Amino acid sequence: MQLLTSAYAVAALAICCLCFVTAQPQRGLAQPRSNSFDANAVILKQNFDLNPDGSYQYNYETSNGIRADEAGYLKNPGSQLEAQVMQGSYSYTGPDGVLYTITYIADENGFRAEGAHIPTPPPVSPAAAAGPRRFFK
Repeated sequence: MQLLTSAYAVAALAICCLCFVTAQPQRGLAQPRSNSFDANAVILKQNFDLNPDGSYQYNYETSNGIRADEAGYLKNPGSQLEAQVMQGSYSYTGPDGVLYTITYIADENGFRAEGAHIPTPPPVSPAAAAGPRRFFK
């Protein structure tokens, strides 16, 4: 009888340990706070239009100030220069209270984004643009 009671005690202890371990928050990503404005955000507006030619348009807006819109189409369909084009923008309010907006385009030339807060390289002087040729004439 005592062996059976010990087995139940060990099983109960193992279950308690397992429950404790699985109840711990995951590490790496911050857990949203239940009273956080972002945790309670809802979608206020959302549209998606897909046309028969494959072009599309979408937009959405959330209660915490996130907004996004994008349009896309196939450029030069059926030719060797065929390319998918997508362009749009999104904005959000950062933790510092500043509204950040990104506009972008993705096409045969790659992805290009612009925003007032994105660093850009300084302009290249004509001498630097000439590159290594000035050393090897």
